[in-house]
Amino acid sequence: MARALYIHWPFCLAKCPYCDFNSHVRDSVNHQSWETALLSDLRHEAQLAGGEPFDSVFFGGGTPSLMPPALVARLLAEAERLWGFAEGIEITLEGNPSSIEAARYADLAAAGVNRASLGLQALDDGTLRFLGRLHTAAEGLAALDVAQRQFGRVSFDLIYARPRQTPEQWQAELSRALDFGTGHLSLYQLTIEPGTRFATMVRQGQLAPLDDDRAADLFALTRQMTTAAGLPRYEVSNHARPGEESRHNLTYWRYQDYCGIGPGAHGRRGGRATVRHRKPENWLEAVAASGHGIADETLLTAPAQASEALLMGLRLTEGVDIPQIGKRFGFAPARLLDWAKVDFYRAQGLLWQDGPRIGVTDAGIGLLDGLLGEIVAAELVAA
Repeated sequence: MARALYIHWPFCLAKCPYCDFNSHVRDSVNHQSWETALLSDLRHEAQLAGGEPFDSVFFGGGTPSLMPPALVARLLAEAERLWGFAEGIEITLEGNPSSIEAARYADLAAAGVNRASLGLQALDDGTLRFLGRLHTAAEGLAALDVAQRQFGRVSFDLIYARPRQTPEQWQAELSRALDFGTGHLSLYQLTIEPGTRFATMVRQGQLAPLDDDRAADLFALTRQMTTAAGLPRYEVSNHARPGEESRHNLTYWRYQDYCGIGPGAHGRRGGRATVRHRKPENWLEAVAASGHGIADETLLTAPAQASEALLMGLRLTEGVDIPQIGKRFGFAPARLLDWAKVDFYRAQGLLWQDGPRIGVTDAGIGLLDGLLGEIVAAELVAA
Protein backbone atom coordinates (compact mmCIF):
# COMPACT_ATOMS: atom_id res chain seq x y z
CA MET A 1 0.00 0.00 0.00
CA ALA A 2 1.41 3.36 -1.02
CA ARG A 3 2.14 6.03 1.56
CA ALA A 4 2.90 8.89 -0.84
CA LEU A 5 2.06 10.26 -4.26
CA TYR A 6 4.45 11.88 -6.72
CA ILE A 7 2.89 13.89 -9.57
CA HIS A 8 5.27 14.84 -12.37
CA TRP A 9 4.46 17.92 -14.41
CA PRO A 10 6.95 17.95 -17.30
CA PHE A 11 6.64 21.39 -18.82
CA CYS A 12 8.86 24.46 -18.65
CA LEU A 13 8.18 27.89 -20.11
CA ALA A 14 11.74 28.18 -21.39
CA LYS A 15 14.57 25.75 -21.96
CA CYS A 16 15.72 24.79 -18.49
CA PRO A 17 19.44 24.07 -18.02
CA TYR A 18 18.46 20.86 -16.23
CA CYS A 19 16.12 19.54 -18.94
CA ASP A 20 17.92 17.33 -21.45
CA PHE A 21 15.30 17.19 -24.15
CA ASN A 22 13.30 19.97 -25.79
CA SER A 23 9.92 18.28 -25.47
CA HIS A 24 9.69 19.78 -21.96
CA VAL A 25 9.20 23.22 -23.51
CA ARG A 26 5.73 24.32 -24.61
CA ASP A 27 4.22 27.62 -25.61
CA SER A 28 0.80 26.29 -24.58
CA VAL A 29 -0.67 23.19 -22.96
CA ASN A 30 -4.16 21.70 -23.34
CA HIS A 31 -4.92 21.57 -19.64
CA GLN A 32 -8.19 19.68 -20.05
CA SER A 33 -6.46 16.85 -21.88
CA TRP A 34 -3.77 16.73 -19.22
CA GLU A 35 -6.30 16.70 -16.40
CA THR A 36 -8.14 13.79 -17.98
CA ALA A 37 -4.92 11.82 -18.50
CA LEU A 38 -3.47 12.51 -15.05
CA LEU A 39 -6.73 11.47 -13.39
CA SER A 40 -6.74 8.26 -15.39
CA ASP A 41 -3.13 7.52 -14.42
CA LEU A 42 -4.01 8.26 -10.80
CA ARG A 43 -7.02 5.92 -10.79
CA HIS A 44 -4.93 3.11 -12.25
CA GLU A 45 -2.51 3.38 -9.32
CA ALA A 46 -5.35 3.46 -6.82
CA GLN A 47 -6.61 0.10 -8.11
CA LEU A 48 -3.21 -1.45 -7.35
CA ALA A 49 -1.94 0.46 -4.32
CA GLY A 50 -4.95 1.80 -2.46
CA GLY A 51 -6.14 1.13 1.05
CA GLU A 52 -3.90 3.33 3.16
CA PRO A 53 -4.14 7.15 3.50
CA PHE A 54 -1.40 9.24 1.94
CA ASP A 55 1.08 10.96 4.24
CA SER A 56 2.39 13.21 1.48
CA VAL A 57 1.84 14.44 -2.05
CA PHE A 58 4.66 16.00 -4.07
CA PHE A 59 4.27 17.99 -7.28
CA GLY A 60 7.60 17.96 -9.09
CA GLY A 61 9.12 17.95 -12.54
CA GLY A 62 9.63 20.79 -15.00
CA THR A 63 7.83 23.79 -13.54
CA PRO A 64 4.93 22.43 -11.45
CA SER A 65 4.33 25.83 -9.90
CA LEU A 66 2.98 26.81 -13.31
CA MET A 67 0.26 24.15 -13.13
CA PRO A 68 -3.20 25.70 -13.11
CA PRO A 69 -4.33 25.85 -9.47
CA ALA A 70 -7.67 24.35 -10.51
CA LEU A 71 -5.82 21.29 -11.85
CA VAL A 72 -3.83 20.97 -8.62
CA ALA A 73 -7.07 21.15 -6.62
CA ARG A 74 -8.75 18.57 -8.86
CA LEU A 75 -5.87 16.09 -8.53
CA LEU A 76 -5.74 16.52 -4.77
CA ALA A 77 -9.49 16.05 -4.43
CA GLU A 78 -9.38 12.82 -6.46
CA ALA A 79 -6.35 11.50 -4.56
CA GLU A 80 -8.13 12.14 -1.28
CA ARG A 81 -11.26 10.41 -2.56
CA LEU A 82 -9.30 7.37 -3.72
CA TRP A 83 -6.85 6.97 -0.83
CA GLY A 84 -7.80 9.39 1.93
CA PHE A 85 -5.34 11.82 3.47
CA ALA A 86 -3.61 11.26 6.79
CA GLU A 87 -4.03 13.96 9.40
CA GLY A 88 -1.56 16.77 8.78
CA ILE A 89 -0.71 15.55 5.27
CA GLU A 90 2.27 17.29 3.65
CA ILE A 91 1.49 18.63 0.16
CA THR A 92 4.63 20.02 -1.46
CA LEU A 93 5.03 21.92 -4.69
CA GLU A 94 8.47 22.28 -6.25
CA GLY A 95 9.17 25.56 -7.97
CA ASN A 96 11.72 27.76 -9.61
CA PRO A 97 12.00 31.08 -7.75
CA SER A 98 10.68 33.38 -10.46
CA SER A 99 8.25 36.26 -10.15
CA ILE A 100 5.89 34.56 -12.65
CA GLU A 101 5.58 31.52 -10.44
CA ALA A 102 5.49 33.40 -7.14
CA ALA A 103 2.45 35.31 -8.37
CA ARG A 104 0.54 32.00 -8.35
CA TYR A 105 1.44 30.92 -4.81
CA ALA A 106 -1.70 32.31 -3.16
CA ASP A 107 -3.95 30.38 -5.56
CA LEU A 108 -1.86 27.22 -5.16
CA ALA A 109 -2.11 27.50 -1.38
CA ALA A 110 -5.86 27.87 -1.71
CA ALA A 111 -5.87 24.71 -3.86
CA GLY A 112 -4.36 22.74 -0.98
CA VAL A 113 -0.57 23.06 -1.25
CA ASN A 114 0.92 23.63 2.22
CA ARG A 115 4.66 23.33 1.56
CA ALA A 116 6.94 24.88 -1.07
CA SER A 117 10.37 23.73 -2.15
CA LEU A 118 12.31 26.42 -4.03
CA GLY A 119 15.41 25.97 -6.14
CA LEU A 120 17.30 29.11 -5.10
CA GLN A 121 20.70 27.37 -5.52
CA ALA A 122 22.72 30.52 -4.75
CA LEU A 123 22.29 33.99 -3.27
CA ASP A 124 24.36 36.01 -5.75
CA ASP A 125 23.94 36.67 -9.46
CA GLY A 126 27.44 35.63 -10.50
CA THR A 127 27.03 32.13 -9.08
CA LEU A 128 23.53 31.80 -10.53
CA ARG A 129 24.90 32.61 -13.99
CA PHE A 130 27.68 30.07 -13.48
CA LEU A 131 25.10 27.44 -12.53
CA GLY A 132 23.01 28.28 -15.59
CA ARG A 133 20.00 29.52 -13.66
CA LEU A 134 17.51 31.89 -15.25
CA HIS A 135 16.46 33.83 -12.13
CA THR A 136 18.40 36.58 -10.35
CA ALA A 137 19.23 36.56 -6.66
CA ALA A 138 16.76 39.40 -6.03
CA GLU A 139 14.00 37.55 -7.86
CA GLY A 140 14.74 34.37 -5.92
CA LEU A 141 14.60 36.10 -2.56
CA ALA A 142 11.38 37.87 -3.52
CA ALA A 143 9.84 34.51 -4.39
CA LEU A 144 11.04 33.10 -1.07
CA ASP A 145 9.37 35.97 0.76
CA VAL A 146 6.07 35.32 -1.02
CA ALA A 147 6.33 31.59 -0.35
CA GLN A 148 6.92 32.13 3.36
CA ARG A 149 3.79 34.26 3.55
CA GLN A 150 1.60 31.81 1.61
CA PHE A 151 2.68 28.36 2.78
CA GLY A 152 2.94 26.87 6.24
CA ARG A 153 6.29 25.24 5.48
CA VAL A 154 9.05 26.26 3.08
CA SER A 155 12.32 24.67 1.99
CA PHE A 156 14.97 25.92 -0.39
CA ASP A 157 18.20 24.54 -1.76
CA LEU A 158 21.71 25.87 -2.20
CA ILE A 159 24.71 24.44 -4.01
CA TYR A 160 28.14 24.75 -2.40
CA ALA A 161 31.67 23.37 -2.81
CA ARG A 162 31.87 25.36 -6.01
CA PRO A 163 35.20 25.98 -7.75
CA ARG A 164 37.48 28.24 -5.66
CA GLN A 165 34.83 28.66 -2.96
CA THR A 166 36.43 29.39 0.41
CA PRO A 167 35.13 28.49 3.89
CA GLU A 168 34.68 32.21 4.59
CA GLN A 169 32.53 32.68 1.48
CA TRP A 170 30.34 29.66 2.25
CA GLN A 171 30.03 30.64 5.91
CA ALA A 172 28.74 34.07 4.92
CA GLU A 173 26.27 32.66 2.37
CA LEU A 174 24.97 29.93 4.67
CA SER A 175 24.66 32.35 7.58
CA ARG A 176 22.52 34.59 5.41
CA ALA A 177 20.41 31.62 4.32
CA LEU A 178 19.81 30.54 7.91
CA ASP A 179 18.69 34.05 8.80
CA PHE A 180 15.67 33.68 6.48
CA GLY A 181 14.13 31.37 9.08
CA THR A 182 12.89 28.50 6.90
CA GLY A 183 12.45 25.18 8.66
CA HIS A 184 14.21 23.09 6.00
CA LEU A 185 17.32 23.48 3.84
CA SER A 186 18.69 21.19 1.16
CA LEU A 187 22.43 21.87 0.82
CA TYR A 188 24.11 20.02 -2.02
CA GLN A 189 27.76 19.84 -2.97
CA LEU A 190 28.40 20.62 -6.62
CA THR A 191 29.00 17.39 -8.53
CA ILE A 192 30.33 17.07 -12.05
CA GLU A 193 27.98 14.70 -13.87
CA PRO A 194 29.07 13.01 -17.12
CA GLY A 195 27.65 14.59 -20.26
CA THR A 196 26.98 17.98 -18.65
CA ARG A 197 28.35 21.40 -19.53
CA PHE A 198 30.48 21.27 -16.38
CA ALA A 199 32.01 17.94 -17.41
CA THR A 200 32.98 19.43 -20.77
CA MET A 201 34.52 22.46 -19.06
CA VAL A 202 36.57 20.22 -16.76
CA ARG A 203 37.77 18.13 -19.69
CA GLN A 204 38.81 21.25 -21.58
CA GLY A 205 40.61 22.71 -18.57
CA GLN A 206 38.16 25.59 -18.20
CA LEU A 207 36.96 24.50 -14.75
CA ALA A 208 38.78 23.01 -11.77
CA PRO A 209 36.46 21.31 -9.24
CA LEU A 210 37.08 21.90 -5.56
CA ASP A 211 39.33 19.14 -4.23
CA ASP A 212 37.94 16.50 -1.87
CA ASP A 213 39.66 17.80 1.27
CA ARG A 214 38.32 21.33 0.83
CA ALA A 215 34.85 20.00 0.03
CA ALA A 216 35.00 17.90 3.21
CA ASP A 217 35.90 21.02 5.21
CA LEU A 218 32.85 22.81 3.80
CA PHE A 219 30.67 19.79 4.62
CA ALA A 220 31.87 19.89 8.23
CA LEU A 221 31.25 23.64 8.39
CA THR A 222 27.73 23.11 7.02
CA ARG A 223 26.95 20.54 9.69
CA GLN A 224 28.28 22.78 12.47
CA MET A 225 26.33 25.84 11.37
CA THR A 226 23.02 24.11 10.72
CA THR A 227 23.17 22.23 14.00
CA ALA A 228 23.90 25.44 15.90
CA ALA A 229 20.93 27.09 14.14
CA GLY A 230 18.55 24.28 15.16
CA LEU A 231 18.39 22.62 11.72
CA PRO A 232 20.48 19.46 12.18
CA ARG A 233 21.26 17.17 9.27
CA TYR A 234 18.79 14.28 9.04
CA GLU A 235 20.02 13.01 5.65
CA VAL A 236 23.27 13.47 3.74
CA SER A 237 22.28 16.87 2.30
CA ASN A 238 19.06 17.75 4.10
CA HIS A 239 18.68 19.76 7.28
CA ALA A 240 15.52 20.61 9.22
CA ARG A 241 14.06 21.77 12.47
CA PRO A 242 12.78 18.71 14.34
CA GLY A 243 9.34 17.90 12.94
CA GLU A 244 9.93 19.75 9.65
CA GLU A 245 11.79 17.00 7.82
CA SER A 246 10.42 16.29 4.33
CA ARG A 247 7.89 13.54 4.92
CA HIS A 248 7.79 12.79 1.22
CA ASN A 249 11.52 12.25 0.90
CA LEU A 250 11.50 10.20 4.10
CA THR A 251 9.11 7.84 2.30
CA TYR A 252 11.85 7.22 -0.28
CA TRP A 253 14.69 6.91 2.21
CA ARG A 254 12.71 4.59 4.51
CA TYR A 255 11.86 2.50 1.45
CA GLN A 256 8.12 2.78 1.76
CA ASP A 257 5.81 2.42 -1.23
CA TYR A 258 4.84 5.44 -3.28
CA CYS A 259 2.91 6.01 -6.50
CA GLY A 260 4.30 8.08 -9.33
CA ILE A 261 2.11 9.49 -12.11
CA GLY A 262 2.79 11.72 -15.09
CA PRO A 263 5.53 11.59 -17.77
CA GLY A 264 8.80 10.13 -16.51
CA ALA A 265 7.52 9.46 -12.98
CA HIS A 266 8.99 6.55 -11.03
CA GLY A 267 7.19 4.56 -8.34
CA ARG A 268 7.58 1.66 -5.94
CA ARG A 269 4.61 -0.47 -4.95
CA GLY A 270 4.14 -4.05 -3.88
CA GLY A 271 7.71 -5.01 -4.72
CA ARG A 272 7.47 -3.55 -8.21
CA ALA A 273 9.35 -0.62 -9.74
CA THR A 274 7.26 1.45 -12.15
CA VAL A 275 8.46 3.92 -14.76
CA ARG A 276 6.13 6.10 -16.84
CA HIS A 277 6.78 7.03 -20.44
CA ARG A 278 9.14 9.98 -20.35
CA LYS A 279 8.15 11.95 -23.44
CA PRO A 280 4.84 13.76 -22.85
CA GLU A 281 3.29 12.70 -26.18
CA ASN A 282 4.20 9.05 -25.61
CA TRP A 283 2.74 9.18 -22.12
CA LEU A 284 -0.51 10.73 -23.38
CA GLU A 285 -0.82 8.09 -26.09
CA ALA A 286 -0.23 5.30 -23.57
CA VAL A 287 -2.87 6.66 -21.18
CA ALA A 288 -5.38 6.96 -24.03
CA ALA A 289 -4.69 3.37 -25.08
CA SER A 290 -4.31 1.63 -21.72
CA GLY A 291 -5.64 3.94 -19.02
CA HIS A 292 -2.15 4.50 -17.60
CA GLY A 293 1.25 5.81 -18.69
CA ILE A 294 3.48 2.96 -17.51
CA ALA A 295 6.39 2.18 -19.84
CA ASP A 296 8.00 -0.45 -17.64
CA GLU A 297 6.95 -2.36 -14.53
CA THR A 298 9.57 -4.64 -13.00
CA LEU A 299 9.13 -7.18 -10.22
CA LEU A 300 12.08 -6.65 -7.89
CA THR A 301 13.76 -9.63 -6.26
CA ALA A 302 13.96 -9.81 -2.48
CA PRO A 303 17.75 -9.25 -2.54
CA ALA A 304 17.32 -6.20 -4.78
CA GLN A 305 14.71 -4.73 -2.44
CA ALA A 306 16.80 -5.41 0.65
CA SER A 307 19.80 -3.79 -1.01
CA GLU A 308 17.79 -0.71 -1.98
CA ALA A 309 16.36 -0.44 1.54
CA LEU A 310 19.86 -0.48 3.02
CA LEU A 311 21.36 1.91 0.48
CA MET A 312 18.54 4.40 0.98
CA GLY A 313 18.15 4.04 4.74
CA LEU A 314 21.82 4.45 5.56
CA ARG A 315 21.66 7.97 4.12
CA LEU A 316 19.60 8.95 7.16
CA THR A 317 21.05 9.96 10.51
CA GLU A 318 18.49 7.62 12.11
CA GLY A 319 20.12 4.68 10.34
CA VAL A 320 18.33 1.40 9.66
CA ASP A 321 16.79 -1.36 11.76
CA ILE A 322 18.59 -4.45 10.46
CA PRO A 323 16.23 -7.14 11.91
CA GLN A 324 13.24 -5.21 10.57
CA ILE A 325 14.68 -5.14 7.05
CA GLY A 326 15.54 -8.82 7.34
CA LYS A 327 12.01 -9.71 8.39
CA ARG A 328 10.50 -7.59 5.66
CA PHE A 329 12.46 -9.25 2.84
CA GLY A 330 13.07 -12.71 4.26
CA PHE A 331 16.73 -12.49 5.23
CA ALA A 332 18.51 -13.35 8.44
CA PRO A 333 20.31 -10.21 9.71
CA ALA A 334 23.64 -12.01 9.28
CA ARG A 335 23.05 -12.11 5.51
CA LEU A 336 22.33 -8.42 5.05
CA LEU A 337 25.72 -6.95 5.95
CA ASP A 338 29.36 -7.96 5.99
CA TRP A 339 29.56 -7.91 9.78
CA ALA A 340 33.36 -8.16 9.95
CA LYS A 341 33.60 -4.95 7.95
CA VAL A 342 30.83 -3.36 10.03
CA ASP A 343 32.87 -4.07 13.17
CA PHE A 344 36.02 -2.72 11.54
CA TYR A 345 34.46 0.56 10.40
CA ARG A 346 32.62 0.95 13.69
CA ALA A 347 35.98 0.74 15.46
CA GLN A 348 37.25 3.43 13.08
CA GLY A 349 34.39 5.73 14.13
CA LEU A 350 32.71 5.66 10.70
CA LEU A 351 29.64 3.61 11.73
CA TRP A 352 27.52 3.46 14.88
CA GLN A 353 25.36 0.69 16.29
CA ASP A 354 22.61 1.03 18.87
CA GLY A 355 20.87 -2.28 19.49
CA PRO A 356 19.25 -3.35 16.21
CA ARG A 357 20.01 -0.05 14.46
CA ILE A 358 23.13 0.76 12.46
CA GLY A 359 24.03 4.07 10.91
CA VAL A 360 26.82 6.17 9.46
CA THR A 361 28.54 8.70 11.73
CA ASP A 362 29.32 12.29 10.83
CA ALA A 363 32.91 11.22 10.23
CA GLY A 364 31.77 8.50 7.84
CA ILE A 365 29.12 10.35 5.86
CA GLY A 366 31.67 11.92 3.53
CA LEU A 367 32.76 8.38 2.61
CA LEU A 368 29.20 7.07 2.30
CA ASP A 369 29.38 5.55 -1.18
CA GLY A 370 32.58 3.68 -0.38
CA LEU A 371 31.24 2.48 2.97
CA LEU A 372 28.04 1.16 1.46
CA GLY A 373 30.00 -0.74 -1.14
CA GLU A 374 32.00 -2.34 1.67
CA ILE A 375 29.36 -3.24 4.24
CA VAL A 376 26.26 -4.25 2.22
CA ALA A 377 26.43 -8.02 1.67
CA ALA A 378 27.87 -8.99 -1.70
CA GLU A 379 24.89 -11.23 -2.53
CA LEU A 380 22.57 -8.24 -2.24
CA VAL A 381 24.76 -5.91 -4.29
CA ALA A 382 25.05 -8.56 -7.02
CA ALA A 383 21.26 -8.77 -7.21
